[in-house]
Amino acid sequence: MPNNTYQTWTQTGSFMASIMFIYAMFMRLVPSTLQTRVRRYTNKFTTFLYPYIRITFHEFTGERLIKSEAYAAIQTYLSEHSSQSATRLKGEVVKVKDTYNPVVLSMDENEEIVEEFQGVKLWWGSYKITPKTHSFSVFRSSDEKRFYKLTFHKRHRGLITETYLRHVLEEAKAIETKNRKLKLYTNSSTRWSHVGFEHPATFETLAMNPKEKEGIMNDLVKFKSGKSYYAKIGKAWKRGYLLYGPPGTGKSTMIAAMANFMNYDVYDLELTAVKDNSDLRRLLINTSSKSIIVIEDIDCSLDLTGQRKKKKKKEKVEGRERKSSDEDDDDDDEERGSKVTLSGLLNVVDGIWSACGGERIMVFTTNFVEKLDAALIRRGRMDKHIELSYCCYEAFKVLAKNYLDVESHHLFPRIGKLLEETKITPADVAENLMPKSVDEEVDTCLHSLIQFLEIAQRKQKQVNAPESKDIKHGEVVVEENGVIN
Repeated sequence: MPNNTYQTWTQTGSFMASIMFIYAMFMRLVPSTLQTRVRRYTNKFTTFLYPYIRITFHEFTGERLIKSEAYAAIQTYLSEHSSQSATRLKGEVVKVKDTYNPVVLSMDENEEIVEEFQGVKLWWGSYKITPKTHSFSVFRSSDEKRFYKLTFHKRHRGLITETYLRHVLEEAKAIETKNRKLKLYTNSSTRWSHVGFEHPATFETLAMNPKEKEGIMNDLVKFKSGKSYYAKIGKAWKRGYLLYGPPGTGKSTMIAAMANFMNYDVYDLELTAVKDNSDLRRLLINTSSKSIIVIEDIDCSLDLTGQRKKKKKKEKVEGRERKSSDEDDDDDDEERGSKVTLSGLLNVVDGIWSACGGERIMVFTTNFVEKLDAALIRRGRMDKHIELSYCCYEAFKVLAKNYLDVESHHLFPRIGKLLEETKITPADVAENLMPKSVDEEVDTCLHSLIQFLEIAQRKQKQVNAPESKDIKHGEVVVEENGVIN
């Protein structure tokens, strides 16, 4: 018996070696046109004998511009159903409210599972095609192609294509709603990478005038339920917000509060990392719906301050034209940096490409709104302008509730009067309200804030006093009623 088994394996090995030899000779000696014809007839013969149908779902569609919704839905569906049958799994730690299992398992690449639907057996496979030439990079290669493959018997074509695939999409939507977790995305060139978004800011804890806060919340609610309205008026389902004001007034906190209120992901777009307008468009269309696209400190990101490109002037020196040294330096900086232009950004914000996808909010922040080009922040692009200014009394009461858990105190009127006369940001107020030790009491923190406000008030009065210092022979020249002393 052992001899027969050994002989069988030997014959099988010889047979396979002969097939490989014949195939190699076929590929080497037979012309390519004849090879193509032979393959065509071979495929037809195999299809006639092979009783199964295979459907492939690729990760990207449209020349790799848009991530396939079908692929994302299947990924979600299989992550829920593959952990019980797959032998090779990928594990991801997530933080979802009201869950006892923070680890989500999904099917690894080149793994297959068997599923049964209404008594019909089908096979799911996860695959990845890697490029032939490899280069070291911390990011995934743009040439990688990931896809899922569904295999089933052709007698069940109607059941699978009409009923089962619809069941997969509906089940994936339910799973995504149940396991919804916010993500914070950042860009590198044309790709997004993400981490979990866990910022605790809410509108309840936001230090702001209550009436203004309520107006923003109502605007967001109206936008979220406005899909049919935007379709009726012929506009893309998006809304722009411009947040402006001095540093420390809560612009980033406002964005976090908006994301938590709307349950939207956040895409933090760094324009200086984008190569050109084409890459900017690619990034935009790879954002998902129900998201907030943020460009913070837009006045510092690129030259978008209204100074449009002018034709370069040349200087004539000794009958020859040459560029000035300053212009040469500008050329070098331009070649090294991003080539995103103002017109490219405008097209993304409010042009044709802005209609790719729906239910998106775009937020710009700036400390100096007067520096921005008027075309960038006009109504229709930035629909709502929100000024986040210095701390008022109502905002202080919110901070006192957050940091000290007090809603009233005998020192509040004094603090309110000082806030009316002093320009102090909510960040400065919060820093002085925060207890510096475990035994520090409410009175101590409030007195610390009062002391800080009084010092700031004196400094601001000195700055605003009608006197000017003339640094000439060490003298101070004071101008009073037009007379210099």
